[in-house]
Amino acid sequence: MKDVIVVGVDGSPASLAAVEWAADDAVRTRAALRIVFVLDRYPYEITMFPNPDLGDQLARSAARILDKAEETARARHPDIAVTTEVVEGRPAEALREQADGAAELVVGTRGMGGFAGAVVGSVSMHVAGHAPGPVVVVRRLSEPPRGEVVVGLDGSPACRPALAYAFEQARLRDATVRALHAWQLPAHDFAPEISYDMGEIRAVQHALASRQLEEWREQYPDVKVIEDVHCAHPVQVLVDASGGADLLVVGSHGRGALGSAVLGSVSRGVLHHAHCPVAVVRPRD
Repeated sequence: MKDVIVVGVDGSPASLAAVEWAADDAVRTRAALRIVFVLDRYPYEITMFPNPDLGDQLARSAARILDKAEETARARHPDIAVTTEVVEGRPAEALREQADGAAELVVGTRGMGGFAGAVVGSVSMHVAGHAPGPVVVVRRLSEPPRGEVVVGLDGSPACRPALAYAFEQARLRDATVRALHAWQLPAHDFAPEISYDMGEIRAVQHALASRQLEEWREQYPDVKVIEDVHCAHPVQVLVDASGGADLLVVGSHGRGALGSAVLGSVSRGVLHHAHCPVAVVRPRD
């Protein structure tokens, strides 16, 4: 893994939980921790009544937030290697740039420009859908540790980065991997007479999951793996499994109408509803 973990903060409780998660992972992976506050001046500049002290006020606020975040990290791990940085720009774009060259990017579920009523903030959604490598979105920590990492399978090559990340996290945590594959029968409302051999379909789906795990069983022989295959909607099954996990890992291969990267529907669904931190792992170019 690369040698720095970046965590974005905004002073919210969720971002401090993200700092704790990132500090724990930095210690596990022997990486340095970089805490970043994105200073977005734009909302304060469109005013009829300019404030000459605005720049100093924003800088002091950023410093207080970073000091609190560093204090949180050091309270959890006193000897951690940690630096803080103020980056100017729009939060989503600035954090996405921070992901380049980092082992992972960690953010909270709210704040940094998101609407207060959103389940997961717009900035967190954006970076999870666009940033390269792992983006971990933290609402709260799973404490005490539960000893399980859940990873979603769908049979596609897009799962490979997620599987690599999930197995490495499980190794570092001495945890079990629950490899979860959910499938649904196609709906044929126009041809209700079509029937299926459910036993055969289940056997095929189990074989698909097993084949996708072969490479990772070989690379991580000491990691216990539970193959969990369901005929159900993947979001519901993943969310249910997250209730007993320390981390839920999913890939992302959604594409927009013009080919631009977007967050896939399953990744979006689990980010909104999961009971533990979620890692969305996109391939690095």
